[in-house]
Amino acid sequence: MRTAIATFAKRGYYGTSTMDVAKAADISQGYLYRLFKDKETLFATLVHYCSDRLREDLALAAAAVRTTDPQEILRALSGSYDEVIADRQVLMILMHAQCSAGEPVIGEAVRQCYAKQVEHLRALSGASDEQIGRFFADALLKNVMAAIDATDIDAPWTRTLHAGAAAS
Repeated sequence: MRTAIATFAKRGYYGTSTMDVAKAADISQGYLYRLFKDKETLFATLVHYCSDRLREDLALAAAAVRTTDPQEILRALSGSYDEVIADRQVLMILMHAQCSAGEPVIGEAVRQCYAKQVEHLRALSGASDEQIGRFFADALLKNVMAAIDATDIDAPWTRTLHAGAAAS
């Protein structure tokens, strides 16, 4: 899984072949196809893996919170989310997954990922739909900023985007 994540993270679903993954994993392409029905199924499996990792990390962060205030819980979960997407490979799998959602199996995996994340966040925080929506809006902006390597750029446009996320 780690090898497949690293390989797909570089060039995405469309830019990576199963031969690329097999070669990186030092296995035959035939063996890869015994493990996964096809490239789409392999990539969807990676989406599920990253989704599980997000939920696990959010649960750990929520367990450390000593309040029942949904906004405070969301603030702690936001910090945990920042740590997960600091792993560029996980971040890029999630970004590439959204771009590949037109592929039926991948699209379903992405929708399941979001559905599970929303319900998990609701259960952990007790937040309202509006608060959860804002959390996701901020998270998606963070994804973009990290993906384009703009998190550490000090410029008017980055300050504006960071201020918008910090205000919620």
